[in-house]
Amino acid sequence: MNVDIDQLRPWIGRRSISADSLTPAPLRAFSALLDDEPSVPAPGDPLPPGAHWLYFLEPARQSELGPDGHPKRGGFLPPVPLPRRMWAGGRLEFARPLRIGEAVTRTSEIRDVTLKEGRTGAMIFVVVRHEVAGTDGVALVEEHDIVYREAPQPGAALPPPKPAPSFGLWRRTVRPDSVLLFRYSALTMNGHRIHYDHPYAVGTEGYRGLLVHGPLIATLLMDLCRREGGRALTHFEFRGLSPLIAGEPFTLSGTPKDDGAELWAAGPDGALAMSANARFAGPR
Repeated sequence: MNVDIDQLRPWIGRRSISADSLTPAPLRAFSALLDDEPSVPAPGDPLPPGAHWLYFLEPARQSELGPDGHPKRGGFLPPVPLPRRMWAGGRLEFARPLRIGEAVTRTSEIRDVTLKEGRTGAMIFVVVRHEVAGTDGVALVEEHDIVYREAPQPGAALPPPKPAPSFGLWRRTVRPDSVLLFRYSALTMNGHRIHYDHPYAVGTEGYRGLLVHGPLIATLLMDLCRREGGRALTHFEFRGLSPLIAGEPFTLSGTPKDDGAELWAAGPDGALAMSANARFAGPR
């Protein structure tokens, strides 16, 4: 498909500002999703890493949804004509904790729109920068990478995935079923059909089954840092490399370093699904 990138680049610099209050109810569901012991979040408690994705939800009217379950294109995000859309990765800087009960604003800006040619055809990358601030100033700065791709070609061979590292000092196995995917979609108001509509995911987008959300995998890797590292995150970056499929166990692994950790998620065949790096506050 021919894509005129010059028609999309005027979206660079477009901004959006939204406000929210960090209420405790989503965090109780988030804690259950992570399989933590039940607790009652209290005002002033810090949000765990990844919990900011539960807020600033902007649900579109049902009539404003596109065929993939996302809002129709051409509003804040550019109207990319490629049909498949995924969360490709991101970078997060944690300046201070976000706290329950805090009133916050998020300022979002389109930072870049680029065209690349991959092994499966044209790809458009859109980089969105988010800055989350409250009464005590900026708490979180995030760059979110979105990739748009062409529709799969019937019978086309998929590029071979990279193998994951063979050893990690930290290790946890996750068994993602459709219920886990549904609960995370509900928590984040994510209507993308690849996470719950099996006939669509397989027949239209060409996957082997329902896909595990990229930010859910990233959240589980940050949670691995919380469980094993014992220090607050100051930086986390991640990149999705191959899909993880509902019903197929995957492994979260990590190797600590002096100031952080190298992390990854691998599918049941040992293929690298996501790579990540973390930095921590304070000494080990």
